[in-house]
Amino acid sequence: MDEHGTCGHHGHAHEPHAQEPHGPARTADLVARAERLAQDLGLQFTALRRRTLEVVAEEGRPLGAYDIAERLSAPGKRVAAVSVYRALDFLTEHGLVHRIASRNAFVPCEHGHGAGESAVFLICRSCGSVDETVSAEIERSLNRTLAQAGFKPASRIVEIEGECGACQGRAEAG
Repeated sequence: MDEHGTCGHHGHAHEPHAQEPHGPARTADLVARAERLAQDLGLQFTALRRRTLEVVAEEGRPLGAYDIAERLSAPGKRVAAVSVYRALDFLTEHGLVHRIASRNAFVPCEHGHGAGESAVFLICRSCGSVDETVSAEIERSLNRTLAQAGFKPASRIVEIEGECGACQGRAEAG
């Protein structure tokens, strides 16, 4: 998380419009977190769950289940999308990946969220980047709104579509 509260799935300061580092070290950290979590909860972190998490972490952009299944498949050994969806359900339930509903795609979550903490996704319509951020102000406002409505959310994910700073800069320069 940087000083602006951005998790960094997308780096706007880099050209040409590159993602934040999403190499082996980042993937290894995420897998290690998943292994610890599974061990602490007495759950199985299966090979398919591990590979699914690795593919999502390595990609650097939102991926759908069919894209993930394709990347996991080998000649003569097809991985079924339904199996990938099961792995994604596990990873989502335990805060290791997030589902971007408007894209029906998944991104890694590189930090743990506290109980009831919201995630805010900034989705660029031009380049497809997704930044994850948190905002104490949005959190307070959302809590007030939920309390006034007497509503208990199952998930607290906000998706905001627009244009990222890098794409705006290119439009202004072009």
